[in-house]
Amino acid sequence: MQRETITRAYLSEAVYQEVGLSRLESAAFVDEVFSEISEALISGEAVKISSFGSFGVRQKNKRIGRNPKTGEEVAITARKVLVFRASSILKQKMNSVE
Repeated sequence: MQRETITRAYLSEAVYQEVGLSRLESAAFVDEVFSEISEALISGEAVKISSFGSFGVRQKNKRIGRNPKTGEEVAITARKVLVFRASSILKQKMNSVE
């Protein structure tokens, strides 16, 4: 069963419905939560959300890659990547849904 994509607007509406803040306050709240998470990740901190999972930043080193179409070797620069690890509670919930 395919569901719609969860967007900021969807989350704002959910906060509006469940908490009772105004729509404007709900949108500001959701934006502030994402802003705090983003700022923490940019500064290199890990973000852990209980019963959901944790976000972190991993440093990937410079390496040589290969273009799959041409086989040509290409240098891949060092970079930071965002990683997410789901909590065991979230994994159990996902596997119990049919």
